[in-house]
Amino acid sequence: MEFAQVFSTYPALFIGVMGLLGLLVGSFLNVLILRLPAMMNAQWKAQCQEFLNCHCAESAEAVPADKTPETFNLVFPASHCPQCRASLSAWENIPVLSYVLLRGRCHHCGVKISWRYPLIEACTALLSAYMAYHFGFGWPCAAALILLWALIALSVIDFDHQLLPDDLTLPLLWLGLALNYFNLFTDLHSAVLGAVLGYLSLWSVYWLFKLVTGKEGMGYGDFKLLALFGAWFGWKLIPLIIILSSFVGAIVGITLIVSLGRDKNIPIPFGPYLAAAGLIAMLWGDSLMQVYLRNMVM
Repeated sequence: MEFAQVFSTYPALFIGVMGLLGLLVGSFLNVLILRLPAMMNAQWKAQCQEFLNCHCAESAEAVPADKTPETFNLVFPASHCPQCRASLSAWENIPVLSYVLLRGRCHHCGVKISWRYPLIEACTALLSAYMAYHFGFGWPCAAALILLWALIALSVIDFDHQLLPDDLTLPLLWLGLALNYFNLFTDLHSAVLGAVLGYLSLWSVYWLFKLVTGKEGMGYGDFKLLALFGAWFGWKLIPLIIILSSFVGAIVGITLIVSLGRDKNIPIPFGPYLAAAGLIAMLWGDSLMQVYLRNMVM
């Protein structure tokens, strides 16, 4: 019996398998979240150094190059403790379970391990299982899982660094257009208009806010993330995503300022709220729009 037939016949099995897959992907997302910004930072430094060396005045000395760095990417070096640099064995890399068995501390030096690692793994597993439940076995579920995993990484990276890497947003934008060439979530015409409307809507808000206040209210990564959602779900859901993200962002921002005494001048990343709104739109966007339009008519 083929996998497709098995998963279609036993949806609970499919949900469980996707939950387990989510655990493994969550472990990889922890690596991606940690290393991708560092890789980008190293690349920017190398580009700046090359630019300075190419454009220095003839009398000026060239900027000395950094020592050849250790190979650093998503694969190398292997997972290790950031404190004692000891490599982690296979049993220390089991998602969530290793954290519990180690009691949240490094097996080698005893330094405390951040609770965020198992949290990301558990959330990825639970959300992946829900995607399997919501969509069932098929291409929409596969696409939704890819988007979900990328949005988790984007949200945490933006929270940490106020950065939404083009390495993630742009390929996803093009993937959304490619998927909707086959009408997976919407038609291609609506997807193209959605990408354009998604980008230009926040781009316009950005420049209006900057002209009025002289400050930058958001980054270009936010424009691309909303364009991504337009490419995936069409232009009709763009207003819903903007409203939902603004509502959630306002609540969280006010809560941080009032309860934690956070300085209102400290920037709050908008990407996580956009990501949450995009997921809500993917799961229940059409139903929410129908409820809204029904109430408007009444």
